[in-house]
Amino acid sequence: MKMNEGTVGRIIRVILGIVLAALGLFGVVTGTLMYVFYALAAILLITGIAGFCPLYAVLKFSTAKK
Repeated sequence: MKMNEGTVGRIIRVILGIVLAALGLFGVVTGTLMYVFYALAAILLITGIAGFCPLYAVLKFSTAKK
């Protein structure tokens, strides 16, 4: 897997993933929305840490510097 995310995009994904997970953990959101936030947080954290976004790959898009 070739990295296709830039540094700024990766940082934003990780921060947003942490915020979404925290909203669920601290009870700000409940019910079904909490599980949606957890799923989005997991996706954002994984793609942010790995530096690879499968959707970017499908669309042949990259924000990484060449």
